[in-house]
Amino acid sequence: MARKTSVTRKFVLTTPDLVMLSLLAERPMHGYQANAELERREIRDWAGISRPQVYYSLEKLARAGLVRALETEEPAAGPERSSFATSAKGRLALADALERERWTTGRDRPEFLTWMALSWQARPAAVRLQLQRREEFLNREILRTEEILESVLKEVGHRYHEAVWMLELMMEKFEVELRWVKRVAREMRRRGKARHPEYARE
Repeated sequence: MARKTSVTRKFVLTTPDLVMLSLLAERPMHGYQANAELERREIRDWAGISRPQVYYSLEKLARAGLVRALETEEPAAGPERSSFATSAKGRLALADALERERWTTGRDRPEFLTWMALSWQARPAAVRLQLQRREEFLNREILRTEEILESVLKEVGHRYHEAVWMLELMMEKFEVELRWVKRVAREMRRRGKARHPEYARE
Protein backbone atom coordinates (compact mmCIF):
# COMPACT_ATOMS: atom_id res chain seq x y z
CA MET A 1 0.00 0.00 0.00
CA ALA A 2 1.43 3.38 -1.00
CA ARG A 3 2.34 5.65 1.86
CA LYS A 4 0.09 8.70 2.17
CA THR A 5 1.81 12.01 1.54
CA SER A 6 1.26 15.03 3.77
CA VAL A 7 -1.26 17.67 2.76
CA THR A 8 1.53 20.10 1.87
CA ARG A 9 3.06 17.61 -0.60
CA LYS A 10 -0.06 16.81 -2.56
CA PHE A 11 -1.53 20.32 -2.26
CA VAL A 12 0.70 23.24 -3.20
CA LEU A 13 0.11 26.22 -0.95
CA THR A 14 0.85 29.58 -2.58
CA THR A 15 1.64 32.81 -0.72
CA PRO A 16 -2.00 34.00 -0.99
CA ASP A 17 -3.13 30.65 0.45
CA LEU A 18 -0.79 31.00 3.43
CA VAL A 19 -1.84 34.60 4.04
CA MET A 20 -5.49 33.57 4.08
CA LEU A 21 -4.85 30.61 6.40
CA SER A 22 -3.07 32.90 8.84
CA LEU A 23 -5.72 35.63 8.68
CA LEU A 24 -8.62 33.21 9.17
CA ALA A 25 -6.80 31.59 12.09
CA GLU A 26 -7.27 34.91 13.93
CA ARG A 27 -11.04 34.99 13.47
CA PRO A 28 -13.67 33.89 10.93
CA MET A 29 -14.26 36.24 7.99
CA HIS A 30 -15.99 36.26 4.64
CA GLY A 31 -14.24 37.30 1.45
CA TYR A 32 -15.15 40.98 1.62
CA GLN A 33 -14.03 41.27 5.24
CA ALA A 34 -10.76 39.47 4.47
CA ASN A 35 -10.03 41.84 1.59
CA ALA A 36 -10.80 44.89 3.71
CA GLU A 37 -8.58 43.67 6.55
CA LEU A 38 -5.68 42.88 4.21
CA GLU A 39 -5.99 46.36 2.69
CA ARG A 40 -5.98 47.87 6.18
CA ARG A 41 -2.79 45.96 6.97
CA GLU A 42 -1.09 47.26 3.81
CA ILE A 43 -0.77 43.69 2.53
CA ARG A 44 1.02 44.62 -0.69
CA ASP A 45 3.95 45.97 1.31
CA TRP A 46 4.88 42.45 2.36
CA ALA A 47 3.00 39.86 0.26
CA GLY A 48 1.78 39.54 -3.30
CA ILE A 49 -1.97 38.90 -3.07
CA SER A 50 -4.68 40.59 -5.10
CA ARG A 51 -8.42 40.87 -4.43
CA PRO A 52 -9.30 38.08 -6.93
CA GLN A 53 -6.66 35.83 -5.34
CA VAL A 54 -8.39 36.15 -1.97
CA TYR A 55 -11.57 34.59 -3.37
CA TYR A 56 -9.69 31.99 -5.38
CA SER A 57 -7.73 30.96 -2.28
CA LEU A 58 -10.87 30.73 -0.17
CA GLU A 59 -12.51 28.39 -2.66
CA LYS A 60 -9.33 26.34 -3.08
CA LEU A 61 -8.71 26.03 0.67
CA ALA A 62 -12.35 25.13 1.32
CA ARG A 63 -12.23 22.33 -1.26
CA ALA A 64 -9.12 20.94 0.43
CA GLY A 65 -10.64 21.15 3.90
CA LEU A 66 -8.05 23.66 5.11
CA VAL A 67 -10.74 26.22 5.93
CA ARG A 68 -14.31 25.48 6.96
CA ALA A 69 -17.45 27.43 6.18
CA LEU A 70 -19.39 28.55 9.24
CA GLU A 71 -23.13 28.37 9.73
CA THR A 72 -24.85 31.53 8.54
CA GLU A 73 -28.45 32.63 8.07
CA GLU A 74 -27.55 34.50 4.89
CA PRO A 75 -28.26 32.76 1.57
CA ALA A 76 -25.25 30.90 0.22
CA ALA A 77 -23.43 33.02 -2.35
CA GLY A 78 -19.88 31.72 -2.35
CA PRO A 79 -16.91 33.26 -0.52
CA GLU A 80 -18.39 36.77 -0.69
CA ARG A 81 -21.10 35.91 1.89
CA SER A 82 -19.89 32.71 3.55
CA SER A 83 -17.65 33.14 6.57
CA PHE A 84 -14.62 30.88 6.82
CA ALA A 85 -12.27 29.83 9.62
CA THR A 86 -8.99 27.93 9.38
CA SER A 87 -9.49 24.27 10.26
CA ALA A 88 -7.15 22.12 12.35
CA LYS A 89 -5.93 20.58 9.10
CA GLY A 90 -5.30 24.08 7.75
CA ARG A 91 -3.31 25.13 10.81
CA LEU A 92 -1.13 22.04 10.42
CA ALA A 93 -0.57 22.73 6.72
CA LEU A 94 0.35 26.36 7.49
CA ALA A 95 2.78 25.33 10.23
CA ASP A 96 4.40 22.80 7.87
CA ALA A 97 4.73 25.39 5.10
CA LEU A 98 6.39 27.88 7.46
CA GLU A 99 9.21 25.39 8.09
CA ARG A 100 10.45 25.57 4.48
CA GLU A 101 14.03 26.75 4.17
CA ARG A 102 13.23 28.99 1.19
CA TRP A 103 11.71 31.59 3.53
CA THR A 104 15.20 32.34 4.86
CA THR A 105 17.36 32.03 1.73
CA GLY A 106 15.56 34.12 -0.90
CA ARG A 107 17.00 37.27 -2.44
CA ASP A 108 14.99 40.18 -3.78
CA ARG A 109 15.59 41.50 -7.29
CA PRO A 110 14.46 45.13 -7.00
CA GLU A 111 13.89 47.00 -10.26
CA PHE A 112 16.08 49.83 -9.03
CA LEU A 113 19.00 47.44 -8.66
CA THR A 114 18.48 46.30 -12.26
CA TRP A 115 18.38 49.94 -13.34
CA MET A 116 21.65 50.60 -11.52
CA ALA A 117 23.36 47.72 -13.35
CA LEU A 118 22.26 49.16 -16.70
CA SER A 119 22.58 52.85 -15.85
CA TRP A 120 26.03 53.23 -17.46
CA GLN A 121 24.15 53.29 -20.79
CA ALA A 122 21.81 56.08 -19.67
CA ARG A 123 22.30 59.77 -20.39
CA PRO A 124 24.07 61.57 -17.51
CA ALA A 125 21.13 63.93 -16.96
CA ALA A 126 18.76 60.94 -16.78
CA VAL A 127 20.98 59.23 -14.21
CA ARG A 128 20.88 62.30 -11.99
CA LEU A 129 17.11 62.55 -12.39
CA GLN A 130 16.55 58.87 -11.55
CA LEU A 131 18.69 59.10 -8.43
CA GLN A 132 16.71 62.15 -7.36
CA ARG A 133 13.45 60.30 -7.98
CA ARG A 134 14.64 57.36 -5.92
CA GLU A 135 15.63 59.66 -3.07
CA GLU A 136 12.22 61.32 -3.12
CA PHE A 137 10.48 57.92 -3.19
CA LEU A 138 12.50 56.67 -0.21
CA ASN A 139 11.70 59.81 1.78
CA ARG A 140 7.98 59.31 1.09
CA GLU A 141 8.13 55.65 2.07
CA ILE A 142 9.95 56.46 5.30
CA LEU A 143 7.23 58.95 6.26
CA ARG A 144 4.45 56.53 5.28
CA THR A 145 6.03 53.66 7.20
CA GLU A 146 6.48 55.86 10.27
CA GLU A 147 2.75 56.66 10.17
CA ILE A 148 1.80 52.99 9.79
CA LEU A 149 4.16 51.99 12.61
CA GLU A 150 2.62 54.58 14.92
CA SER A 151 -0.86 53.26 14.10
CA VAL A 152 0.22 49.63 14.63
CA LEU A 153 1.81 50.44 17.98
CA LYS A 154 -1.45 51.99 19.16
CA GLU A 155 -3.38 48.90 18.10
CA VAL A 156 -0.91 46.31 19.40
CA GLY A 157 0.01 48.14 22.58
CA HIS A 158 3.64 46.95 22.73
CA ARG A 159 6.77 46.66 20.54
CA TYR A 160 7.15 42.88 20.66
CA HIS A 161 4.89 41.96 17.77
CA GLU A 162 5.60 40.68 14.26
CA ALA A 163 3.95 43.70 12.60
CA VAL A 164 6.17 46.09 14.59
CA TRP A 165 9.32 44.13 13.78
CA MET A 166 8.41 44.01 10.08
CA LEU A 167 7.82 47.76 9.90
CA GLU A 168 11.03 48.51 11.79
CA LEU A 169 12.96 46.35 9.33
CA MET A 170 11.36 48.16 6.38
CA MET A 171 12.24 51.50 7.94
CA GLU A 172 15.86 50.55 8.46
CA LYS A 173 16.17 49.25 4.88
CA PHE A 174 14.73 52.51 3.50
CA GLU A 175 17.05 54.60 5.67
CA VAL A 176 20.14 52.58 4.67
CA GLU A 177 19.27 52.84 0.98
CA LEU A 178 18.58 56.56 1.29
CA ARG A 179 22.08 57.15 2.66
CA TRP A 180 23.48 54.96 -0.13
CA VAL A 181 21.57 56.85 -2.88
CA LYS A 182 22.87 60.17 -1.58
CA ARG A 183 26.44 58.82 -1.60
CA VAL A 184 26.10 57.44 -5.12
CA ALA A 185 24.74 60.79 -6.33
CA ARG A 186 27.83 62.51 -4.91
CA GLU A 187 30.22 59.95 -6.41
CA MET A 188 28.55 59.60 -9.82
CA ARG A 189 30.87 62.16 -11.47
CA ARG A 190 33.78 59.86 -10.66
CA ARG A 191 32.24 56.76 -12.22
CA GLY A 192 34.52 54.94 -14.66
CA LYS A 193 34.78 51.71 -16.61
CA ALA A 194 36.24 48.53 -15.13
CA ARG A 195 40.04 48.60 -15.33
CA HIS A 196 40.52 44.85 -15.58
CA PRO A 197 37.39 43.44 -17.26
CA GLU A 198 36.92 39.70 -17.65
CA TYR A 199 34.38 37.88 -19.79
CA ALA A 200 32.97 34.38 -19.85
CA ARG A 201 34.79 32.01 -22.18
CA GLU A 202 33.02 29.59 -24.53
